[in-house]
Amino acid sequence: MKMAANTNLAEMSPKELESLAAQAKQAAAPSATKILWREFKADRPALISLIIVVVFILFVMISPLFIDSEKMMTTNILAYLTPPLQDNFLLGADANGRSIAMQLIVGSRNSIGIAIGLTIISSTIGIAWGLVSGYFGGYIDWGMQRFYDFMMMLPMTMMIIVLVTIIDDYNAVTLTLIFSLFYWMGTSRLIRSRTLAETKKDYVSASITSGTKSWKIIFREIMPNISSLIIVDTTLSFAENIGVETGLSYLGFGLPSRTPSLGTLIANANDPNNITQYWWTWLPAAIEIIVLCLAISYIGQVVSRAANASQRRANK
Repeated sequence: MKMAANTNLAEMSPKELESLAAQAKQAAAPSATKILWREFKADRPALISLIIVVVFILFVMISPLFIDSEKMMTTNILAYLTPPLQDNFLLGADANGRSIAMQLIVGSRNSIGIAIGLTIISSTIGIAWGLVSGYFGGYIDWGMQRFYDFMMMLPMTMMIIVLVTIIDDYNAVTLTLIFSLFYWMGTSRLIRSRTLAETKKDYVSASITSGTKSWKIIFREIMPNISSLIIVDTTLSFAENIGVETGLSYLGFGLPSRTPSLGTLIANANDPNNITQYWWTWLPAAIEIIVLCLAISYIGQVVSRAANASQRRANK
């Protein structure tokens, strides 16, 4: 049979071979990247959201390199609450005469940097915790879940406020690490529940029987099989984490007031005069957060659909 197949292939012309290769390529299952890209093309709002998020993140990460932060935060009494589009202030100035536009750019970098760092650290801890707890089970799972229950009983917001108050000199890195102590728990419970289901499947039993080390089974076999869940959870967590620093800064327990962020800008709304008369001191930051979170939410929906074949729009 093999000799006959080889003979038939040898007798084919180059054009027929190219046609056969093209048919085989078309019949092959598409890669995860192609599936995801097809879903984005099938959902125009999500594709626009992806472009907005990527371009915006690149802009706020590169632009601050050309801004003098110390000069930007210098008080200028003569520019007190200058309205937008006046005296070279594109988005106006705050009560200290500082440019809202520049604070928005630098503040976006700080807030998104915190969100990215928090997402990476908390997701890594949560994924590892959930995988180990769900795979080993027994006393290991029991002990890890009791620690989880203890952490869940703690008033998270109050604990963060206490830690921020105790630390005299802190910055974005310190704040990210403090947040990471508490924001891994939701991911760990989600990953644990899926890992418990995966450990009962045949491929895990076969690996255990063949003597494969536990760590290889966890991180080389189970983890790749739940990668779609991990990607979806990480994407949605990123949108949620953008608002973490914002909420605490609004309450006065986020980044220091001299460090611009989306939270410190929105905190200007604490002054009733700013809400009614000087809207430019807080409204641009509020609009940015709303648009950014909605865009990331659209992206998360597409990623979730791409991971579930029954929900894909590109196949319809």
